[in-house]
Amino acid sequence: MPADLAVIGLGHDGLPLAQAAVAAGIQTIGYDTDPRQLTEPAAGRTPADIRRMVSGGFRTVTNPAELGRVRTAAICVPTPVGADGNLDLTELAEAARALAARMRPHTTVLLESAVQPGTTETFLRPLLEEGSGLRAGRDFHLAYSPGRVDPGSRTHDYANTPKVIGGLTPACTESAAAFYGRLTDKVVRARGPREAETVKVLETNFRHVNIALVNEMAVLCHGLGVDLWDVIRCAETKPYGFQAFRPGPGVGGHGVPLDPSPLPHHGRAPGHPLRMVGLAEEINSRMPQYVIQRCATLLNEHGKSARGARVLLLGITYKPDIADLQGSPATEIARRLMDLGAAVSYHDPYIPDWRVHEQPVPRADSLYEAASGADLTVLLQHHRTYDLQGLAVKAQLLLDTRGATPAGAAHRL
Repeated sequence: MPADLAVIGLGHDGLPLAQAAVAAGIQTIGYDTDPRQLTEPAAGRTPADIRRMVSGGFRTVTNPAELGRVRTAAICVPTPVGADGNLDLTELAEAARALAARMRPHTTVLLESAVQPGTTETFLRPLLEEGSGLRAGRDFHLAYSPGRVDPGSRTHDYANTPKVIGGLTPACTESAAAFYGRLTDKVVRARGPREAETVKVLETNFRHVNIALVNEMAVLCHGLGVDLWDVIRCAETKPYGFQAFRPGPGVGGHGVPLDPSPLPHHGRAPGHPLRMVGLAEEINSRMPQYVIQRCATLLNEHGKSARGARVLLLGITYKPDIADLQGSPATEIARRLMDLGAAVSYHDPYIPDWRVHEQPVPRADSLYEAASGADLTVLLQHHRTYDLQGLAVKAQLLLDTRGATPAGAAHRL
C-alpha cells in the first residue's frame, strides 16, 4: 500500500516525526538500514508507543523500493562527529542515494538531520539530482527543518513546538509548510535552507555555552563554599535577561556543538572560529574529570582510597526518564573510576545492561541495599522514580551532581 510519508532513519528525530505523523492520520512508513532501530525505540518512545503507531497503520520497511511510492520523504539519519571532528555524512549520503534512485516528480524531500550550514544545497541536492535525473525546485521540493525533540518532556511535544523550515525556493518552503502544518500548531518560515540549518547550530551552541557557564560556576562556588543551586533559584526569579541552566557531570545528548567557520564561504571572506563554542566544549568535557576529583576527595576525607572503593552510579542516561545513553558522561566517569581501581556498579531503571571497557558493569537490583553497601553513591541523573530523601538516609556517602537532593542531605557538585 502506498504511503504519504517515508521517514528515513528511525532514531532521535525520525521516530518522533513518524509518531506525530501517524497521530495526524498520515500513512507513514519508516525506513532504516539498521535493524536495531526497528526494534529499539528512541527519543523517549516506548514499546507501547510503537504498538500504538502500528495499530495506526505505521509500517517499518527495509526495502528501498518502498521509498519511490511516497509523496513526502523526511531524512532523519544520524550525523555523528567523526574522528576528524567534523560531522560524518556517510549515512546521509546513503539515504540520499537510496531515495534518489526511486524518487518520483513532485516529491517533497525534507532533511532534519543535524548538519553544517550549506549541506542541503551543496551536499544533499547534488546527490538527489544526480541519482534521480530530476531538478530540485523545479521537479521536486527540497527543504531543511531542524529537529526539535525534547525527549521525556511532559510539556513540550511535537504539536506545541514550533517547526522551522527553509526551502530551496518559495514553493519548496510552502510545500514543507503544508506538510508540517498538519503536525504542529506553528510553522516558522526561514529565508532559506542555510538559515534553517544555522538555527540548529545556534540552538545547540546556546545550550552548550550556557551549560559551560554554570559548570564553571559550580567549580567556583564549591571553592567559595557557596550553594550554587540556591544562587540559581534566586537568579531565575528575574523576569528578564536571564534563563536558568543547571550544572551537571557533563553534557550528553544528540546535539553536538558546531563551529561552521571551517566551511567554504563561496567567495566571501573566511569566517572566524566560534571561540566561545570551542571554550564551552573544553569546559564541559572537563566535568567528568572534576566529578572524579570530587569522588576521590570525598573518599579520602572519610579515610578511604578510590582503589578498592565500592562506587554506585545512579542514573546513567544523558537525560532523566528516558532510555538513551547517547553522549552520557556516565561512561567516562565509570571508566575513570575503574582506572583508579574502584569497584563500580550502577542502578538505572531504564538501562538493563551496561558495558564499559568492553566489560559488563554490575547492575544493582535493590537500590537502597546497594547504596547502603557502597562506600560512595554518585547521583548522575535524577530519574523521577528515585526517592532522594530515602536514598540520602541509606547511602554511606552521597555525591549529588544534579542538585536534586534537599540542602544538607548530600554533598553537591
